[in-house]
Amino acid sequence: MKLHSFHLLCLSIVTILLTGCVGSEEAPVATNQDGNDSSAKSQFVNMNAIEAAKILKEKPEAVVLDIRTPKEYAEGHIPDAINIDYKADSFQSELEKLDRDTTYLMHCRSGRRSANSLEIFEKLGFRHVIHMDDGILGWQEDLVK
Repeated sequence: MKLHSFHLLCLSIVTILLTGCVGSEEAPVATNQDGNDSSAKSQFVNMNAIEAAKILKEKPEAVVLDIRTPKEYAEGHIPDAINIDYKADSFQSELEKLDRDTTYLMHCRSGRRSANSLEIFEKLGFRHVIHMDDGILGWQEDLVK
């Protein structure tokens, strides 16, 4: 029972973080030399497959990024997932093409590559990244019957 309550608390916090605060005033936005928002703080959240599936239902506009190899992706993937291979030399340049303000649910096979990639996402200025830390293995174990 305590574990279930803890998961609900975590899910509530994630939902609040992803929806942002609603207010009547907006703070001024600082920009760096490139004109990019330098005050925007990235929101990176770790969660398991069951919690991630709930977020996808609540935020259908979220984009699933599968960072496994094309061969692994072809063997099975989350519907509508975009495949960008973490091991490819073009990984960073492919990420650079994506919208930094979109919410991404990102995963690999077991969570190791995706955890290692978080630094790249942050360096590139992504603002909303949900890391499915049990990977596609967790998704298949918990959600695919």
